[in-house]
Amino acid sequence: MLPQVLGYHLRRTQVAIFRHFARTVAAQTGITPGLLGMLQVIAANPGLAQSRLAEAMEVDRSTIVKVVDQLQARGLIVREPSPSDKRSWGLRLTPAGAVELPRMQRLMQAHEDEFAAPLSPEERQQLIGLLARLYERADEAAEGASAP
Repeated sequence: MLPQVLGYHLRRTQVAIFRHFARTVAAQTGITPGLLGMLQVIAANPGLAQSRLAEAMEVDRSTIVKVVDQLQARGLIVREPSPSDKRSWGLRLTPAGAVELPRMQRLMQAHEDEFAAPLSPEERQQLIGLLARLYERADEAAEGASAP
């Protein structure tokens, strides 16, 4: 039965990809996929509020505080008071973060290229499109589902 269950294959694939990430990217940088994603969002949006980062990463605000603390402790980002809202903090890369992020991105790209090697460039784009469609539908379904 499991060979026909889509969620089973998605989860199996995710576990294998994360295991490869741990042995390659994380082994060299100490960074997790989630932390790398957050660094990329912060780099693309200097001054981004922590609450907006939480929304972008689809995590709750208490989780984002812990993660931001980790990135700050590693010297990769800084929190700065928002000039427009004194209750809010803006996030930006430190100079060290700006140096480290491109190295992490190169390692991440090599990681992705290795596990996606069996796919042609067209198949890779098709898979990304299909996964995006599944995500949108699953997200809509989750929003419409009533809590027990």
